[in-house]
Formats: sequence, C-alpha cells, structure tokens
Amino acid sequence: MNQIFHRTSIRNYLDKQVEPEKIDQMLRAAMAAPSAGNQQPWEYYVVTDSSILEKLAKTSPYAGCTASAPLAFVACYRKTCKMPEYAQIDLSASVENLLLEADSLGLGAVWLGIAPLEERMEAVRGVLQIPDNLTAFAIIPCGYPESVHPQQERFDSKRVHYIL
Repeated sequence: MNQIFHRTSIRNYLDKQVEPEKIDQMLRAAMAAPSAGNQQPWEYYVVTDSSILEKLAKTSPYAGCTASAPLAFVACYRKTCKMPEYAQIDLSASVENLLLEADSLGLGAVWLGIAPLEERMEAVRGVLQIPDNLTAFAIIPCGYPESVHPQQERFDSKRVHYIL
C-alpha cells in the first residue's frame, strides 16, 4: 500500500471542490476501520460551508488552514458505545483510513487533533451544534493539494526491540 509511504500532511489547497463520490469514498474508508468490540463509535460531519470552515479554523491554534480548505471532516464519537475507553483509539484508526484514502484519490488532508483538549472539543461542538451524545475528536481539512512533498523517512531501527 503505497499511500502509507506517500501520504503527507497537506494544509494548502487549490480552489477546487471535491467531488461527492470522493467524499463518499473517504467516508467509506474511514468507517472500514477496526474498532474495539466492533463498536464503530464514529460519526462524521462533512463541512463545505465557507463561513463554518472559517469558524472551525478558530477552534484551535493549529486549525487555521481549515478556513481555506474546500471541505473539512469533523470526526466525532458516540459517548454511549460499548467500550467508551477505546473510542479515541477507534477514531484514530478511522481518521488514518480517511487520510490514506484521500491520498489515494489524489487529494490532500491533515489531521488536526481536537481531543483530548476539552476547550477545543467544546469549541468545535459549539460551531457545529454537535449534540451532547457525541464528542468532537478531530478536524480533517481536505482538498486538492497546491503542492505535494515527499514524505520524510521515519523508520528508525533503534526503536525496534526484538525479544528472541
């Protein structure tokens, strides 16, 4: 799977809308992720309204690129899932799947962490009027990248420990 070694965080986008079928494909990839006890706690908001994207850009000091993205996904999890202590781990797998699928479709995206910082989670809740049974986890701005840079080499054999 080349996307694992190709995907980078993209924060600058062309002024071009993402096709609905690509949005659907990214959501399908996100929801194909593994989850604890197969609880599948994820729910996604798809935001294309530029005024809402601008508000989301102000929910974190690192979310500024959301204002210029043609769309953003907001990943949330249900509080009343089978194993809520694993919900953020489940969402991590889901968001990674979305990022990899975006790359495979010629798109760029970036994972902007919201959880576990309560003030950011509540700020996103306020912008989207997220109901109380859901918790905001991450904002993922997405679009056609202005440019693509090679992924840095991250493998470090010194961090691998064999027990023989």
